[in-house]
Amino acid sequence: MDYRKDKFQLIGKTAIVTGGLGILGRRFCAGLAAHGADLAVVDLDGDAVLAYAKELGDQYGTRIIGISCDITDSGAVAHMVDRVVADLGEIAVLHNNAAWKSEDLDAFFAPFEEYDLGTWRQVMSVNLDGLFLVAQAVGRQLLKQGRGGSVIQTSSIYGMRGPDHRIYEGSFYLGRQINTPAVYSASKGAVNALTRHLATLWANDGIRVNTLTPGGVESGQNEDFKRKYSARVPLNRMAQPGEMVGALVFLASDASSYVTGQNLVVDGGLSAW
Repeated sequence: MDYRKDKFQLIGKTAIVTGGLGILGRRFCAGLAAHGADLAVVDLDGDAVLAYAKELGDQYGTRIIGISCDITDSGAVAHMVDRVVADLGEIAVLHNNAAWKSEDLDAFFAPFEEYDLGTWRQVMSVNLDGLFLVAQAVGRQLLKQGRGGSVIQTSSIYGMRGPDHRIYEGSFYLGRQINTPAVYSASKGAVNALTRHLATLWANDGIRVNTLTPGGVESGQNEDFKRKYSARVPLNRMAQPGEMVGALVFLASDASSYVTGQNLVVDGGLSAW
């Protein structure tokens, strides 16, 4: 058996991370670069994505480019994939990670009974339609290359279980009363189903497709929320953003060569009880 630690290395592999400027996205990009991957950091903000790509390239010494892309636009997605291949070569890894909460947070966190269909569709256009478009375009490229690959799609603990609405009473995120909207849960549940479908569709072509599901990550919630959420978790705390990176590197690398169609849950044990 081959137990070499270099199975986790990504040297010579080109990876794409969508939503690369997010709280988790930045850590994901850094983790892939630290393990040797050449990288396309993809997000909406062109100036910021270029600056972050340069920062990572200077720090890790791999080839890293930043690409501004609206993943709800099929033409923009196709152009992004072409740019990655032109600048970095054949694609080996896609981390389909982008998600959105709508520009109108009042509408995003509105009660279910009053939820606006327009807001629902806006969120779905990124969280589901965008993932579809990126998976489709990158999948086409992977099939053309004929060398297999790894696709990882970010879901959420609320894509597999309902939220405990009691923990949101008196809970705030960055000064705003929060909840988990149904549109978020529904979009993330759909991500899990899309992963399973693509895993079986592309298996004969050597393309592995898996889901990475984070539990609650500490990122600006008030103490009341963190206390209530942590009480639901066997490890008795929320995750730190960097604690998702090891799971991503595993799924992206040859260390997971026989893993496909799976949902790797990193939730401190929340889903165990």
